[in-house]
Amino acid sequence: MNTADQHHRIDYIEFNVASIAASKAFYGDAFGWTFQDYGPDYCEFRDGRLTGGFAHGATQPGGALVVLYSTALEDSLAQVEQAGGRITKPIFAFPGGRRFQFTDPDGYELAVWSAT
Repeated sequence: MNTADQHHRIDYIEFNVASIAASKAFYGDAFGWTFQDYGPDYCEFRDGRLTGGFAHGATQPGGALVVLYSTALEDSLAQVEQAGGRITKPIFAFPGGRRFQFTDPDGYELAVWSAT
């Protein structure tokens, strides 16, 4: 699938977890997921079809972070704002790309990322 096919589709799910080691042990034992560490505060998981991440941080019930992909991050941010979304984290860089986070009108937080 090329990046144009991925534009504005769910691409990644991220969980804030109290302990990356405990989360790796649980999901590895329960479901056979595999992992790639990116420093002490972040770990990517693979379930065989989807990738996602465990980020060390404050947890909140019902709070997986759904991440969409964008081929034009600044345009996507403008569209989110115009549609009534509230930006909670402006565009920032991370290893592998850039992203921003927002809440929808019901208060659900999502993120949008781009490799460029």
